[in-house]
Amino acid sequence: MNWGRVRRSLRYVVVAALAWAAAATLLEKRRMATPLPRGKPRAHELSSAALRDDLLTLAAPEMEGRRTAQPGGRKARAFIADRFMSMGLEPLPGGLVRSFSFTHTSIRALWRRDRPFRIEIAGAANVVGLVPGTQAGARLLLASAHYDHLGIRDGVLYPGADDNASGVAALLAIASWVRQHPLRHSIAFAAFDAEELGLRGAEALVADTGFPLARLDAVLNMDMIGRPDGGGLVVAGASPHPAFRPLLEAAAAQALIPVRLGHDKPSWQSGFVQDWTTASDHGPFAEAAIPFLYLGVEDHADYHGPGDTADKISADYHAAVAELALDLLRRLDAL
Repeated sequence: MNWGRVRRSLRYVVVAALAWAAAATLLEKRRMATPLPRGKPRAHELSSAALRDDLLTLAAPEMEGRRTAQPGGRKARAFIADRFMSMGLEPLPGGLVRSFSFTHTSIRALWRRDRPFRIEIAGAANVVGLVPGTQAGARLLLASAHYDHLGIRDGVLYPGADDNASGVAALLAIASWVRQHPLRHSIAFAAFDAEELGLRGAEALVADTGFPLARLDAVLNMDMIGRPDGGGLVVAGASPHPAFRPLLEAAAAQALIPVRLGHDKPSWQSGFVQDWTTASDHGPFAEAAIPFLYLGVEDHADYHGPGDTADKISADYHAAVAELALDLLRRLDAL
């Protein structure tokens, strides 16, 4: 065998692959840089005051960063469950608060000896409520956001205002609106636990939904929707599900903020642009072949840091994204 020729061939393959990835990255970034066309924005329908109050409550120091299976996480769960009950959301089979356990593997334990490599976590729980649809034998849509965050580390609080008190506050606002204005589909509202530990809450719900998974038409997930300073909002899901493109264009035309599409193509199509298909709680549903739309902002300087505080959340921007999410949910219902 001519090893020199083999090495040259390998170099050509590597160079070609890198050139392809660079070109794909450039094209995808250009596509994502252009927001969808905008027209006359629609009026607000959600309570901006309630949205802000819920954000401040969930990101408050008393919630201790909402770490899974810790006192702060349990406080946040109780707050969300109380809100669901006061709205009149119905429990699915299995209850409003759905407990689960799992084994968490800490990769950091390989170089940090202050923690075990494997941890058995009990006491995690999702909060899931239902607004029945108006159509006989209604199918389901799922709106979701995770409520857990990183907690307190080495005495430092990680409030998780954008990640993801912002998404949960929007979920509560939308649930309240839908309870007062039921849609054709039944709408399940899920506040997931243990997203930060590997999408465990979403995995638990996919494994035990309380209803046939085939009845679920789509998932609308919100994770980090309060800060435009990292680059603004992106909606993922149109590339794997082209039928959603007209819906997104119509919603963007009436949105109060620019709406960009992207982060939903595999690397061979998008190069080094990150694919968000499994980046949050819609991921286990996508792997189960359930169509999804995912709303999230680009990473900002305080992502997963102690500086992710409520005072840095733009109230107007947060409210505008929540309004967009409601509009998208209603358009999914109309499909």
